[in-house]
Amino acid sequence: MKVYFLTLGCRVNQYETDALRSMFLERGHELAEKPEDADCCVVNTCSVTSEADRKSRQMLRRMARLNPDTIVVAAGCSAETTDGKVAADIIAGTKERLTIVDRAEKLFAERKPLSHETDHVRPEVSKKDEYHDFGSVLSPEGCRAFMKIEDGCDSFCTYCIIPFARGRVASRSPEACIKEAKYLVQKGFKEIIVSGIHLCSYGKDRGEDIMFLANLLKEIDSVEGLERLRLGSLEPISMTDGFIDSLAGLKHICPSFHLSLQSGSDTVLKRMNRHYDSKGYASRVSRLRERFPDMSLTTDIIVGFPGETDEEFEETMEFAKKMNFARIHVFPYSLREGTKAALMKQVEHDVKKQREARLLTLASELSSGFAKGLTGKEEEILIEKVNGSVASGYTRNYVRAEAHFDAGAGVPAAGDVVRGIVTGTDGAEIVLKIGYFAESD
Repeated sequence: MKVYFLTLGCRVNQYETDALRSMFLERGHELAEKPEDADCCVVNTCSVTSEADRKSRQMLRRMARLNPDTIVVAAGCSAETTDGKVAADIIAGTKERLTIVDRAEKLFAERKPLSHETDHVRPEVSKKDEYHDFGSVLSPEGCRAFMKIEDGCDSFCTYCIIPFARGRVASRSPEACIKEAKYLVQKGFKEIIVSGIHLCSYGKDRGEDIMFLANLLKEIDSVEGLERLRLGSLEPISMTDGFIDSLAGLKHICPSFHLSLQSGSDTVLKRMNRHYDSKGYASRVSRLRERFPDMSLTTDIIVGFPGETDEEFEETMEFAKKMNFARIHVFPYSLREGTKAALMKQVEHDVKKQREARLLTLASELSSGFAKGLTGKEEEILIEKVNGSVASGYTRNYVRAEAHFDAGAGVPAAGDVVRGIVTGTDGAEIVLKIGYFAESD
């Protein structure tokens, strides 16, 4: 078969698409560049918001419209949470992904007319789930690889459908994680980004605490040839002093941390069922900055959460300034059926848009300020692309950078690590211009 892949949603979804792509290729199938040319179209769906659900359904219908003869596969979160008819020939939610290749091959061999419509019943949330291991997965990003070590979530935030889509926390074995880390480094990846749906819950299903994750990171950090170790989204409530101290002892850890916030208002956080307050969040940030003075701090913030007042929004604005985030991912609240927040009093659309615009403006100012603060400092860049006399990549604190060099100084290649002095910035784009660079020792 020729197989086309479309991924919606988060980085974990992208990782799982990469895994499915490898599974099809290992069975002798080929990749299709366009759905029109494909015998099978796999849409890895997202269900994090109603809009994501709508787009997932739209893309499934689009695959069939572009190619009536293609086998349409609905995979992932939206496929898991949908009740009723789904515009697909195969439905494989988050717990059935390993069956996709076999089912597609069977349907392809049968050569029967395709209806592109299947009935689906949303499964009940179990009390315990197993981790479905894809084995070692190669990322298409040349020198940076994502490695998934955990799935599912037990938090049940009032706005979130993910526990219903992904199930309960399920942890990958430390042995499998370390094996994949070694494999990725052997394949030439210089940076590993450790990720999961609720990363800080790694080991919880095994009766372990946050230090179980700390011990795994220590093992990965010791893999010979690794240049950088980066973490996915972290939860404030899990950032104990012991865990932060353990991170500070890692040789390759990148000083960039995504610490999920969602709101700077304690009353909103309580309605979200977030299990921490702004004071606790600030104390964790303070501890991180003690151990990582040059770190960048990024976060997610939802504006217009049900019942959010003007005063509560202003609390979020002030708290964001106080935390001095290097980057804020701003999301206007999107009602998601099946969650408790969907039953709460909703904020008017125009109000949400106004608040989104204000927070985006603040986010841009903070991002520019962080970039300008690096001017004159020496930074290290992992090169991803080279275009003429300009090489681009990311610094250790996850700032997009450009390295400008003279031909006589030698031309770096993707995967090289270079150092240079920051000579300027490009506003909110957070592009650093490096005037001089040399190969890292």
